[in-house]
Amino acid sequence: MNSFFARKFVVQGIFIVIAIILLARLFYIQVITDEYILSAENNVIRRLPVYPARGVILDRKEKILVQNEPVYDLMVIPREVKPFDTLEFCKLIGIDKARFDRQFKKAKSYSPYKASIFEKQLSVQIYASFQERLSDFSGFFVQNRTVRRYPDSLGAHFLGYIGEVNQKVIANSNGFYNQGDYHGITGVEKSYEELLRGQRGVQNLMVDALNRPKGHYADGKYDTVAVAGEHMISSLDKELQRLGERLMKNKIGSIVAIEPATGEILSFVSSPGYDPNLMVGRQRGNNYMALLNDKYKPMFVRPIQAEYPPGSIFKVVNALVAQQFGVINDKTLFFCPGGYRYGRRGWMGCTHVHGATDLRRSIQGSCNTYYGYTYARMIDQAGMRPVNAYKRWRNAVSAFGIGSQLGIDLPGERRGLLPTDELYTKRFKSDKWGSSYTISLSIGQGELGITPLQMANVMAIVANRGFFYKPHLIKAIGDKKVVKDEFTIKNDAGIDPKYFEAVIQGMSDVVNQGGGTGYYSKITNIEMCGKTGTVQNPHGKDHSVFVAFAPRVNPKIAIAVVVENAGFGSTWSAPIASLMVEKYLTDSISRPKYYIDRLLEANLLPGATVKPKAPKKAGSDTVNTQGEINKPIALTTR
Repeated sequence: MNSFFARKFVVQGIFIVIAIILLARLFYIQVITDEYILSAENNVIRRLPVYPARGVILDRKEKILVQNEPVYDLMVIPREVKPFDTLEFCKLIGIDKARFDRQFKKAKSYSPYKASIFEKQLSVQIYASFQERLSDFSGFFVQNRTVRRYPDSLGAHFLGYIGEVNQKVIANSNGFYNQGDYHGITGVEKSYEELLRGQRGVQNLMVDALNRPKGHYADGKYDTVAVAGEHMISSLDKELQRLGERLMKNKIGSIVAIEPATGEILSFVSSPGYDPNLMVGRQRGNNYMALLNDKYKPMFVRPIQAEYPPGSIFKVVNALVAQQFGVINDKTLFFCPGGYRYGRRGWMGCTHVHGATDLRRSIQGSCNTYYGYTYARMIDQAGMRPVNAYKRWRNAVSAFGIGSQLGIDLPGERRGLLPTDELYTKRFKSDKWGSSYTISLSIGQGELGITPLQMANVMAIVANRGFFYKPHLIKAIGDKKVVKDEFTIKNDAGIDPKYFEAVIQGMSDVVNQGGGTGYYSKITNIEMCGKTGTVQNPHGKDHSVFVAFAPRVNPKIAIAVVVENAGFGSTWSAPIASLMVEKYLTDSISRPKYYIDRLLEANLLPGATVKPKAPKKAGSDTVNTQGEINKPIALTTR
């Protein structure tokens, strides 16, 4: 009996506790908070997100590269829709009846009671005419937002584009993103998404039976203000970028220009490119698929994703590393009989019979023989097993940023390829291999793969006589112009500054001395130091490569130009780089019109029917006089 009464009191106690909890919760809901009043009145109160203005992106002189433009998303609550003239509705917003049916079915599938996007990004012009009739279409309303606009249609690969978030992004955003939000997908739009996107606000609007706004609920007590995203000052020079994109039209390749003293990227050209405005608006999906299916791959970011054997420009690296190892110096001579003999029957041909050649002349004349001997000394005569000497050589080369990501502030950067000793040991089934097995590395061929960004960074190292800053595209962030700490760290390439002078003199001779492979690209009154490269391509015509920096003293620009399937570096890449350097340093171009037109009008795309004219050779009867070369030419830009 006592046990029965004990259980009775326990059960009664449980019910009393539950009742007290329910009463307390009811008191909280009715007296303390307005949260559920707002929910209960949701049939007359519309909760709208307020999208912040995305941060604008400027060039290094604070000229606009990307800005915002207002658009309007047409929203629908299917349950509130009443019969109306659908054909008139479709005409007003520019869609057909079939699309209307698809979109309405999709909205009902999402939720009959919740608002969802019916038609995205109505233009200001469409919205202006539609707004007058909005009250005729119950259940529909318009939500303001902004999209990107690119006034100069420049820098698509650098800037990137934005798009609607998918379910994976929403799930990984810790509640920040909702369906219909936009985020950066590529370029700096993605890299700096958290700073550019800003913070959403919310408005609680009261509407009448005709769907017309009647002011803010509770005088805006529950509204929050949107916070605009941070603006970005990029390192890009807009006019230099414009010139670079014009010069690379109808060509496949890249231009990367860096300010050596800071690592700031001055120009970032990937060609073929595309108009970034194609990735905005209601036709974005169709435009994206067209670009994706283009055989020339205009969405491929070549400066950081294309990998090429560097060819003869790699001789600069081998010359510096060999001096640091003490196996050659600036006076070391090797005899070039027109090629380098290695192993039992190996022969690496040279472009000329250079005869007795020192370090300076080996750079000027791009002597393969000199670097065959130099590489053999580094690998075979290092006082250690060749495989260990190779490891030492590879470590020294990697300090130039080759074979690893440089950490540019863009997604998708590739490492390139700097082959390991394990690769060769596996290939040759033994670790008893020497320089003759990997001799192609002496002249930048073989298994090497280097991105154009890495090529330009090597030139920044040479310009700085031994160090570099991480290449980057955003110079400063926000009104306070904050610079990321990682961009201020000096990276040592491991080469004593005294070893650069002979190499730099040879690079100067390439451009500024008769007989140099880049003499056609000489700039009057500017000492540009460069190195041409003709890169073997197993899939077609050789690639044209040129790297340089200028001026020789206190360098302001380092540059790499790659034109695929174009032949000699001196024919295409060097002249393009020359115009870019002159434009940046003098804000003008003084070369004759024929010189500029040849580059602008050339169509070097595979299968092109337009055959470019060959450059006029220095010393020939057809070259203009020095005075004519110096005559200023106005370069029209659009």
